[in-house]
Amino acid sequence: MAGVAANLLAVRERMHAACGRAGRAADAVELLAVSKGVAPEFIREAYEAGQMLFGESRQQEAAAKIAALPGALRWHFIGRVQHNKVRKLLPAFEAIHAIDSLRLAAYAAELAAELGLFPKVFLQVNVAAEAAKGGFDPAVLRAEMAALLRLQRLDIVGLMTIPPAAPDPQAARPWFAGLRDLRDSLEQEFSVCLPALSMGMSDDFEVAIEEGATHVRVGSAIFGERAYRVDGELG
Repeated sequence: MAGVAANLLAVRERMHAACGRAGRAADAVELLAVSKGVAPEFIREAYEAGQMLFGESRQQEAAAKIAALPGALRWHFIGRVQHNKVRKLLPAFEAIHAIDSLRLAAYAAELAAELGLFPKVFLQVNVAAEAAKGGFDPAVLRAEMAALLRLQRLDIVGLMTIPPAAPDPQAARPWFAGLRDLRDSLEQEFSVCLPALSMGMSDDFEVAIEEGATHVRVGSAIFGERAYRVDGELG
């Protein structure tokens, strides 16, 4: 994992270039450094290079890192959310990226009320209807959107997706564009503001930015390759 600072600089330069190609401001996209499986000393190296926002996908691993690292760091939860972990996740993370059902959303809202919180959440959309991945089917999300918006303890900031894996980053473009279009149509139909789109990882974040991503989840391009990839959680 040598060269974390240099890797971060290279990723930021690629992000800025992608923003330029899309006619977007350089600060329109937030870099979420995916630190699952990364030792705290390398996260600290990224922090010392100016990175503030990190993404974890396992509650227990994340809790140890949050306790060990500077309190100024910001944390988003990007993994599949288990019901028995929600109570611990809500107070620990600034945002949760993978609320994938109305049932889970309602349970999170119930616990948020109990804890006195208004958590920021992304609704995960299974844009390609892949059986191995979680997320709302787009038609189901549209049908359940009114019920989701009635969960007043949740601050639904936008949508998240993980496109099908492909060797060519351009293959993800239709899925990213589809998520953006879905967001736009939901905003119009339900008179709601959903400003955030969490999409794009190490292999395709530039394409995601060109299609409107506001948050890109980048891990291996910063911290190096890791030996596992679970349900697209890693960047």
